[in-house]
Parts: sequence; C-alpha cells; structure tokens
Amino acid sequence: MTDRARVPKAQDYSVVPGSLGPRRDFRISVGLREGWDAEGRVFDISEAVRTARAWMKRRVEAGQPALSGMFTRAEVTYAWPRPDGTVGSDREPVALFTGEAVHAYLGHLSDEAIVAMLNELSIELGAALGQERIYVAFADRTWILDAGEH
Repeated sequence: MTDRARVPKAQDYSVVPGSLGPRRDFRISVGLREGWDAEGRVFDISEAVRTARAWMKRRVEAGQPALSGMFTRAEVTYAWPRPDGTVGSDREPVALFTGEAVHAYLGHLSDEAIVAMLNELSIELGAALGQERIYVAFADRTWILDAGEH
C-alpha cells in the first residue's frame, strides 16, 4: 500500500502571495464549421485544442508568456430578416476558449500585451479552422477579427 499525500483541510488554505489582482477574463469564440456553407467541413474541437497548445508551446519555448484556459464546444444560434419579409435562423458549432490572465502569472503584463496575445491566438485558430471571423472578449471589451474585410 502506498502513502497518499495528506488531504488538505479547510484551515490549510490561504491566499497565494502575489495572486490577488484585478480580474482580466477573456473569451475567444471561433466557428468549427469551415466557411459559410451548411455543407462546410466541421472540425472536431480537438483541432482547436491542438492549435492552441502548439501556439502556447512555441511562445513558452521562446521565453514568452502564454495564455492558458479551457475549451468547450457550444452552438451559436442566430436569426436575420430576409428581403421578402420572412426570417431566417441557423445554428453552428463553435469552440470557446475561456480563461483569465491570472494575476499571479500574468499580472506584470499590460492589458495591451494580453490583447496582442488574444489576437495572435485567435488568428491562428481562425486560420486552422477556416474561419473569416473570430469573436474576442477581454475584461470589459469585445471585438471581431475579420479576414474577409480589407
């Protein structure tokens, strides 16, 4: 029988020094269906995960900080007015990459540096998954990256 590490008790917990700071949460929403057609290839979320992990690894190997977070698969739903007065609606699968620029690890970075990392990762995800638009949110801001409008 092996010894198990001691299980923490409630009184064992304390705030980690240097970890308290402003909340800077983020989200990248990228489609999993390539292109605009309903018949477009649908990627598995593992392709988004693989792309993000490769990006993280390259950055860390170069001595640069990287964002970390969680991927979840979701469906975006939407509706629009048609010229004939009817309403169309659709849905499509998306990958959501969410996380926080945790103060203990990334607190020394400016918001602009976090935004630059979000844009860099978003563009890599969009290119890997055949997407023209990627939706990004950080703290109290949102924006859309678009490869189709020049």
